[in-house]
Amino acid sequence: MTIDIDYINPVIAGLEEAFTTQLSCRIERLGLGLMENNQALHPVSGIIGVSGKGVGTIVLSMSVSVAVKVASNMLMDTDINEINDDVMDAVGEITNIVCGCAKAKLSQYSLNITLPNVLYGENCRLHFPQNSHPIMIPFKCEWGQLALQIGFTFPSVIK
Repeated sequence: MTIDIDYINPVIAGLEEAFTTQLSCRIERLGLGLMENNQALHPVSGIIGVSGKGVGTIVLSMSVSVAVKVASNMLMDTDINEINDDVMDAVGEITNIVCGCAKAKLSQYSLNITLPNVLYGENCRLHFPQNSHPIMIPFKCEWGQLALQIGFTFPSVIK
């Protein structure tokens, strides 16, 4: 099984661009690996479905501390210090920005993205397309831990 970096690198670039541009926060990639199970790596996860020549799921999973700082920065509200509706909305918005950046870089796949859903809770089970081999890409920043979890298949290519 090989990991197709043609669709992963644009998502990573979208995450780095969104955090740098929108949040003035530098993130550092810690590695890359196959997911051992379909659980979100952190308690707050923005999830976007992708369709077109490729079908997949992109998850931006983050610690509570990262989610709170994302909301605080996006809303310019320093009083946010716990998960609330504003934090959930901000996580959805930053997930949408990341996937929008990636979609622009993946125009050859004619992808459509769904509106983001946001989950909050420990050990949330994620769904990825059948026959995909989801990967995880952990990151860290000054606010805490976050990760991308990505699973794609390309049905038009598979015979």
